[in-house]
Amino acid sequence: MKKVFVLLISVFIITGCNDMMNTPTRRVEEYLGKYQILDSSVLTELDNVVDNSDYSDDYKEEYKELMIKQYQNLSYKIKNEQTDGDTASVIVELEVFDYNNAIEEAEDYIDEHPEEFESDDKESSEEKIDHYKINAMKEVTDKASYTISFSLVKDNKKWVLEKITDSDLEKIHGLYED
Repeated sequence: MKKVFVLLISVFIITGCNDMMNTPTRRVEEYLGKYQILDSSVLTELDNVVDNSDYSDDYKEEYKELMIKQYQNLSYKIKNEQTDGDTASVIVELEVFDYNNAIEEAEDYIDEHPEEFESDDKESSEEKIDHYKINAMKEVTDKASYTISFSLVKDNKKWVLEKITDSDLEKIHGLYED
């Protein structure tokens, strides 16, 4: 009798915990947590982004390191969760390094001082520009705050995050242009 009672309580606790983990807020926390812990799926996606970036090969690895630093320092607060049947939205305030501002300031400087970045060789001119932008990003200590509304749907009793927009990904990367 005691064993049956313990088994019933165990089943109740396990299923109750699973339901508590199956909320829109928990799914968003899992998603953002993958960035913070550098989950393999996040790093694979980062490798794809870096491989397709405009940076020269010499600076792709440095750019990747900056993004990893961004992910590890990402912080967020859940502001609101609203559910309506099988759909939900979770409003998150995100704080990340303000790489966008650093890049904008670097581009302004490059535009104002083109002679510093000129070269007889086109590639080395691009490398000078990449070097300047990457160094500007390395110096960033200021943070930017963004609000993201994550959309979720219930699929077979499980909350699933819908595809994240490009602009929301730019916010996570600190590259969003207001």
